[in-house]
Amino acid sequence: MRFANDSGSTLPGPVLRAIPAPQEQPVAPDQATMEAHLARSRYGRFTLTEAVRPGWQLDVVPQAGFRHDAYVDPRTGARMPAVIAAVSSEDLFATFLDLLEPLGDSCDVVLESAHDSTANRRELTREGVERLVLESMLWEYEDLLLNDGCTSIAVMHPELSLEVQLDEHKLLVVYAQTRLPFERILKDRGIERNDRIRFISQGEHLHTSHARHTRQFEELAGRLGAT
Repeated sequence: MRFANDSGSTLPGPVLRAIPAPQEQPVAPDQATMEAHLARSRYGRFTLTEAVRPGWQLDVVPQAGFRHDAYVDPRTGARMPAVIAAVSSEDLFATFLDLLEPLGDSCDVVLESAHDSTANRRELTREGVERLVLESMLWEYEDLLLNDGCTSIAVMHPELSLEVQLDEHKLLVVYAQTRLPFERILKDRGIERNDRIRFISQGEHLHTSHARHTRQFEELAGRLGAT
């Protein structure tokens, strides 16, 4: 297993403001304390995947919920509404697949990998995939998509501005001018709107990866024909 400090996603996304580091850093925990912290996956009723852990100071305590956000194009100033959601690991993958349904029968896919370097991420694209075929394939790679902190996936409508991401923090991010269909899916899954929620990506956190995930990523890219 490899732990790495996060430097932020390179896929276009809402601006999530991180908590600034305090002026005086507290003393780091000893090895046993840190190992116990990294082994912890459950916070109340919320369970993290193996992909990411909060910093030991718990700047952000993981919890389920969603809120509105937006991506603003830095060049044009155009604003794309977004929904960001944190979902407990036992429901995360099924919720992600549910969110793909409003995209229609065919979609485009972008796979992103930071296995080799967080500074130079690989981005592989496949256009024109049947959604049901894609979903069947993704079920085979549930371990990779949920538990690898170096892999993210974005699924897009081929013509409309509709996109669903499962990012490397294992947050669900939806871009859509009309957010209501996606909000209904989240609420049907028991995920409630919370405009004050803060996500694990907004505080100090660590990503994890395994050698098997690098192999799985290459397999998935090959199966998809993503280049």
